[in-house]
Amino acid sequence: DDEFDLSEEAHAFTAGILEHAPAITAVANPTVNSYKRLVPGYEAPVYVAWSDRNRSALIRKPAARVPAASRVELRSPDPSCNPYLALAVMIHAGLEGIENNLECPDPVRENIYEFDEKKREEYGIETLPSNLGEAVDALEEDDVVYDALGEHIGEKFVEAKREEFEEYLIDVSQWELDRYLETF
Repeated sequence: DDEFDLSEEAHAFTAGILEHAPAITAVANPTVNSYKRLVPGYEAPVYVAWSDRNRSALIRKPAARVPAASRVELRSPDPSCNPYLALAVMIHAGLEGIENNLECPDPVRENIYEFDEKKREEYGIETLPSNLGEAVDALEEDDVVYDALGEHIGEKFVEAKREEFEEYLIDVSQWELDRYLETF
């Protein structure tokens, strides 16, 4: 274990989740409304990083009273996700990190919400997909996460989520009617 009371395997597992975070997002945040929560500056994390000191990072290592209680938590999943699928893709990504000895980046100990784009680039911090369409694109491009779902579920999940996102894009919301109908 190290100064964070995390083993090499825990660091590699964390690195695997960070590596595959955009694709995991499609499963952990599976509705168009999920992305209304995943916006910079709110409580939910959007920046792909880990921290032992603040909640602005995607993965947090909470304080533990004893080293044996040390753990990391992925903070992005929302209650609309299927917990079995979410755990499957997280575990698969983490194990891939262990199998390939992925190196975990250093923790970000500053508040990432206060970083400008340049500083995030300096730290190598990416942003999660900003909508369901982007997340599904990431899922389709990520063999590790897609394979965790299995061919049948992966295919049906992508098909259903693409259809949902396309329906969302053409729907005219009450907000749009209220905002624009009388203006234009």
